[in-house]
Amino acid sequence: MPVSPAGRVPKVLATAEAARDVSADLLLIPVWKRGEPGAELKNLDAATGGLFARLRSRGDLTGKTGECLVLPDLPHVAADRAVCVGLGEPGALSPAAWAKAVRTGVRKATGKPGRTAAVLLTKEVAEAVGLRRAAEELACAATIAGAGPGLYKSEPDRSPLEALTAILADTADVQPAEEALERGIKLGAAVNLARELVDRPAEDVHPESVAERAAAFAKDVGLGCTILGPEELEAERCGSLLAVARGSARPPRVVVLSHLKGGDGPTLALVGKGVTFDSGGLSLKPNEGMKDMKCDMAGSAAVLGAMAAIAGLNLPVNVVGYAGLVENMVSGNSYKLGDVLQTRQGTTVEVLNTDAEGRLVLADVLDMAVTGGSWAEPADRLVDLATLTGACVVALGEGIVGGFPGVNSDGGEAWWAEVQAAFEAAGEEVWRMPMADSFKSLLDSDVADVKNVGPRYGGAVTAAKFLEHFVGDKPWVHLDIAGPAFREKGAADMASGATGVGVRTLVRLAENFGQ
Repeated sequence: MPVSPAGRVPKVLATAEAARDVSADLLLIPVWKRGEPGAELKNLDAATGGLFARLRSRGDLTGKTGECLVLPDLPHVAADRAVCVGLGEPGALSPAAWAKAVRTGVRKATGKPGRTAAVLLTKEVAEAVGLRRAAEELACAATIAGAGPGLYKSEPDRSPLEALTAILADTADVQPAEEALERGIKLGAAVNLARELVDRPAEDVHPESVAERAAAFAKDVGLGCTILGPEELEAERCGSLLAVARGSARPPRVVVLSHLKGGDGPTLALVGKGVTFDSGGLSLKPNEGMKDMKCDMAGSAAVLGAMAAIAGLNLPVNVVGYAGLVENMVSGNSYKLGDVLQTRQGTTVEVLNTDAEGRLVLADVLDMAVTGGSWAEPADRLVDLATLTGACVVALGEGIVGGFPGVNSDGGEAWWAEVQAAFEAAGEEVWRMPMADSFKSLLDSDVADVKNVGPRYGGAVTAAKFLEHFVGDKPWVHLDIAGPAFREKGAADMASGATGVGVRTLVRLAENFGQ
C-alpha cells in the first residue's frame, strides 16, 4: 500500500507583507467581476506597470466566478507566477464560493511535489466572509486541493503543498488569521483522510485494515478506541450485520471512537455505513454498478475523518463515532433471499434483496449506539451517514445530501434544525425528505417483523423508515450521501473520486452540540 498522503499538510503562515514581496511558486489573486479593485490589487498593478488594468480593459481578466488566468513571470513580483481567480459579483461571496475559488486556483500549484502558494486574502474578501472564516476556508481548501485519487500512480496528478501563506491587509489580522489557518488545516486533513479511505481499492481497504488505521490515528490524536470483531459481535447478537459479512473471507469489524470532553453533558453518536466493497451479494450488481463500490464505505469514512478533526480541535463535547465495517460478497456462505435475520434489538427482518445490505449493517450499529455498552454511554442524539440508496440520487442528483429526520421523538424537529444549521455553516447542501408514517407499512412482512426493502418507488424513504425501527425514541437524522460522496469525473476545483462529504458538517454539529 502506498504511503498515506492524508497527514501531509502545508505549513501555514499569515503575513501583512506586500504581496509583490512574498516569495512562492504561485500567488493566488482573487478578482471581482466588477467594481473598483481593492488596495492590494492596485499595489500589484502599480508594481507591474499597470498590467492588471490592461488585462481588464482587454477583457482578459473578467472576474467571472471560477475563471482562472495564469500569469507567468510577473515583473517586480517575487512569486514565480500568479493566478487570478474570479469571485463573481461583489457582495455575493459565500464561504463555500470562496473555498471553491481557492481550490480552483491552488490546484494550479499542486501538479508537482514541493510547491508553495501564497493567497491574497483581501480586505473585501475578509469583509464578505469574515476574516477567521475566510482564513479557515483558505487553509482547508488548499489542503484538499493537494490530494487526489492517483494514490497508486508512479507520478501522482496531485501533491500536497509544502507551504501556504495568507497575505493580509492589516498586521492586526495576522494572529487571528494564523489561528484560523491552523483550524482549516485540521479540517482539510480530516476531509482528505475520508477521501483517501474511499479512494483506495478494496484489496487495501477492508474491515480489518480500516480498523487498524482507525486505531493508529486514534492513538495519535487521543481518541478512545474499541474494536469489535466477529466473536464480540456474536456476543452482542448483531445478527443482521454478521449475515451481510458471511459471504466474505474478510471478517467484519465495528470501530467505536470516543471523544469524551463534555463532562456530564449529553452524548452525540455519529454512525457510518462501512461496506468496504459491495458486490450486491446474491442480488449481484452488474459490472457498471459494481466498479465504484469501494465508495460504499463513505459514511464510515466521514465519521472517522470527523472524529479525527473533533479530537484535533479538542472540542469540549461528548461524541462517539461508530463505523460498521463489512464486505458484501458472494460465496457458498452468503446470506440468501428469503432468510429471516434477527437484529441485535430483537426485530426480525425478511431479506428480499441482498443488495439492500447497508441498512442491515446500520440496524445493529444504530442499536449499539442507542443502548450503549462497555464501549460508550447510550447516545442522546444520533446522526447516521450512508451511501444507502440509488433512489436518493435519482431524487436529488449527485450534489445534494438527502436528510431524513426521525419522527420517532418529540425532539426530532429541533434536532433536524441543528443538523440543517450545521450543513449551512459547513457549506454543504442537504434537502429534507419526507418521513410520513404511510411509508412504514410498505415494509410490512408476512413472515417477519419487517422486510428489508419496500416497493421500487420511494426507495430512499422506505430505507430511512427501516432504520427508524432501530433508534428507539432518541432524536435521530439519517443522511443519505449516495449522490455527493463520489465523483466519477473531476472538475476545475476538485479531482474525481471521493469528496469527503459530511466531514465538515459533523464537526460543525459537534461544535454546537449541547450549547
